Amino acid sequence: MIKFNNISVLRNNKYILKDISWEVKKNEHWCIIGLNGSGKTTLLNIITGYIYPTEGTANVLGKEFGKTNLQDLRKEIGLVSSSIKYEFSKNDSVLAVVLSGKFASIGLYEAVEMTDVETARKYMDMLNCTHLEDEEYGVLSQGEKQRVLIARALMANPKILILDEPCNGLDILAREELLNFIEVISEEKNGPTLIYVTHHIEEVLPCFTNALLLKNGTVFANGRINELLTEKHLSTFFGRSISVQTEQNRAWLALK
Repeated sequence: MIKFNNISVLRNNKYILKDISWEVKKNEHWCIIGLNGSGKTTLLNIITGYIYPTEGTANVLGKEFGKTNLQDLRKEIGLVSSSIKYEFSKNDSVLAVVLSGKFASIGLYEAVEMTDVETARKYMDMLNCTHLEDEEYGVLSQGEKQRVLIARALMANPKILILDEPCNGLDILAREELLNFIEVISEEKNGPTLIYVTHHIEEVLPCFTNALLLKNGTVFANGRINELLTEKHLSTFFGRSISVQTEQNRAWLALK
């Protein structure tokens, strides 16, 4: 699904990413974990083809950068991020926002068929926002907007779905509700490979098989979740003594 070999990104004589080697296989769901400034956003921009690595080779969905049409590649990748959340007109209907995902457009400008509406309603039902269909996007809560945007991202039937810190700004109830829906998506037959980006370990759900830990633009560690989210690894990763408690198959951290 994704294969990076020793990729680096150099800007103004400074490495933003350095020697990243990473491979995501089919049927794996990954978390990218790192503090602010660790290089998470730059890595996402490479996956989606908006940034070319300065060094190394990048291959996404079997397509090598430099030998493929990245605009076509982007149609196979769904992205939910805080930046997209603010792009839509507050007067757009929820249904129109979800339907726009088929065309990867901000706003709905193309003619749609009844089958498109049925698909949109299927995803809205999955994310418990069917009742919002005729509401204006601008009146939705932050949690409702995130669910609508995930439904929108699913409209193009992506092979990879990137969720970039989707719980930012949500209260605990809205966060847990959203995480439940993400768990449902992970269980969909022929569903997308999930790439979940966060710096909150407690958001790492049992459905995520692997994690990539980024620190200062380099790979601190990557591998199976149960091997990485330990007190020893995380204390070294954060540079502080960390206590890890497990609750409902999720890790919860505290400083010692």
